[in-house]
Amino acid sequence: MRMFNQLMRGLLIAVCTLLPFAASVQAADKFKPFVLAERGPGDMKEKVDEVKESLRDAGFEVVGDYVPFEDSHVIIFTSDAIKSVAALTEYGGFAMAQRAAVVRVGNELQVSYVNPVYMAHAYRLKSDFSNTSEALAKALGRIQEFGSEEGLSERKLRKYHYTFGMEYFPDVYELAEHSSHRAAVAAVEKNLQKDDGVEPLYRIDMPGKDVTIIGVSMAAGEDGDKYMDDAFQMSVVDFGELKNSAYLPYEIMITGNRVVALHMRFRMAVHFPDLKMMGSNSFMKLMPSPAAIEKALKDAVNE
Repeated sequence: MRMFNQLMRGLLIAVCTLLPFAASVQAADKFKPFVLAERGPGDMKEKVDEVKESLRDAGFEVVGDYVPFEDSHVIIFTSDAIKSVAALTEYGGFAMAQRAAVVRVGNELQVSYVNPVYMAHAYRLKSDFSNTSEALAKALGRIQEFGSEEGLSERKLRKYHYTFGMEYFPDVYELAEHSSHRAAVAAVEKNLQKDDGVEPLYRIDMPGKDVTIIGVSMAAGEDGDKYMDDAFQMSVVDFGELKNSAYLPYEIMITGNRVVALHMRFRMAVHFPDLKMMGSNSFMKLMPSPAAIEKALKDAVNE
């Protein structure tokens, strides 16, 4: 009996010793959609210029930037390494455009960026973008991940959909089809000049493949459909202390002769995984948005 008690006591000590380690491993395996790089007082223009310079110094290519609404500035960037990884996965081109944001909240500026590791798993890439994550942490900073209370595991992200009946990563909007990739790119670029609320912001071509992404801003205007509007959507979902402006902008992809875009019910859900289905700040408030975005993008890329 004494030997049994000693054995049980030893097992108990071992379990208690290993539990914190197991918990830390489990926590480390969870990822959140955004990274807070920096926060504090400052001038918006100076900070935006500083972020761009830091990105370039770290080897990234800044391909575009825009102001989706007041006190928010989004910067889009890429690199040869990012493009190379994106090329290995169907629809991986959506990951070619990485995004950072500078947002004024009260008397402080928040600098944040989309978590490359989180999105690499969500977009089913062959690499986890850990090198990109490390480079961004050195270039811009890394205080904490945010955008989800618990975070999501790699396994959950790689098969992500919000709930039963909602879209997965490959369930894209089919916007148009042309005779060739070259014809598709030319048509999309021409049609995006129509000034109908969907405006081009940047273009990234995938080396060695017929894949191009074009980022677009979406503004409804006085007589437009507010449910396709960047600012309106963010007014519903971006209500936390730390701001998620780097969710924007939306991307259009020309892959081969097809023109596609990520379905809003996947794209928004994976960037805002804790968003509730019902309530004042919920998907229910944006119920018409998936159809409104699809219509706006189709109208924009077609004559």
